[in-house]
Amino acid sequence: MNKLEEYLSAHEVSEIHPSDIAKILKQLDESEFAEALKLVPKDLVGDVALALPDRYFDDVVENLSVDELRDAVSALESDDQVDFLHELEEVDESIASKVFDTLDEEDKKEIIKLQTYGDDEAGAYMQLEVFTADKNEVVHDVIKRFAALRRAKTIENIQNLFITSSDKKLLFAVGLDDLLVFDFNKTLIENIEQSEDSFEPKKAQDREDIRDVVHYFEEYDLSVMPIINSYGVLLGRITSDDIYDIINEHATEQMYNLAGLDDDAEEDDEIYKAGKKRASWLGVNLFTAIFASFVIGIFADTLESMVALAVLMPIVASMGGNAGTQSLTVVVRQLALGDISKGDAMRIIKKEVLISLMNGVFFAIIMGVVAAIWFNMKMLGVVIALSMIINLFMAGLFGAAIPLFLKKIDVDPAIGSAVILTTVTDVVGFFSFLALATYILL
Repeated sequence: MNKLEEYLSAHEVSEIHPSDIAKILKQLDESEFAEALKLVPKDLVGDVALALPDRYFDDVVENLSVDELRDAVSALESDDQVDFLHELEEVDESIASKVFDTLDEEDKKEIIKLQTYGDDEAGAYMQLEVFTADKNEVVHDVIKRFAALRRAKTIENIQNLFITSSDKKLLFAVGLDDLLVFDFNKTLIENIEQSEDSFEPKKAQDREDIRDVVHYFEEYDLSVMPIINSYGVLLGRITSDDIYDIINEHATEQMYNLAGLDDDAEEDDEIYKAGKKRASWLGVNLFTAIFASFVIGIFADTLESMVALAVLMPIVASMGGNAGTQSLTVVVRQLALGDISKGDAMRIIKKEVLISLMNGVFFAIIMGVVAAIWFNMKMLGVVIALSMIINLFMAGLFGAAIPLFLKKIDVDPAIGSAVILTTVTDVVGFFSFLALATYILL
């Protein structure tokens, strides 16, 4: 008996979680994976496939027939159906087309509707399955209908009842716990009007930027948010689990972008594709390194006359680079979290410059003393100290200013910021150190 068989036999079907199955499947080799996949309950295959890293999706497709893939899609909620078919298209467009054609008309209609939204729009991430009731429905009838839907597993993970008008416009959102304390013999609107609580829903429009929706969840500590169109008609909902996925995706994308990497390419097993993406940024970095070396070449005579400068020069550039990266990381992350408003630019720049300058003075004193004792030259200590103060000042300034400027011109602050910053700190570090040495020591 393998690990998956042991897990399935030890748990009731209702207790089985797709993520647990995915963890087991990741530990298996190719032949074991194919056998184990057959043991996964049919209504969980789709969820398990989406819980696995993208590189496993090929194996899932290879080991399932079109009918089995159709069943996997049918068991998913509408937003996950779109994700599954998108992954399927990446593997094999013809199979994806066949699977789509075999779906029932309702599923097709919902998938087509969700596919009309862009990746940055809230509508692309919503589930169309919602529990709604007309404002004039009697509470007892609503609860009875909800119980029937849950028994039939038509709706899942329901936290709120969305109350609409006769023309389907969203009016209120009532938690199921609040619903249970309503007077069952009265209508929903009668209970709401008599209650002292507010049932005004936090909502978003389907064309709204998904990053704004993420901020709503964080700001108001939401577990679910209804999505409406421009006329106020209820279309669907976004749940917290979708928001967690979006946050993780954005955080991963930022981390990769800061290093000059493409997150989609890095998650792919294709070496050439990932290598090509990395090479583009390495090429930019090579150009900037040549530029920094050109600055060093200007002071070749100074370096030849004093070997100590060559020994100490990398310290100045390294300290500036690290200080700048600290400022850059803080500002990029705060921009991503929405913690920086439009009028905050000067405050952020001032803060980062002061922090870098404070550290610059502190480490300049330490390095100045070390250099003076190491090479028995007091003025050499003064040179490196002044150069470190200048470079860390510029590191704080540009580390904060670059992402803020990129954000202002609607460019992702994480893309290219590190390369630009490295160029600035290298050039300023080398130039200030060698220019000061030329002026003071020679």
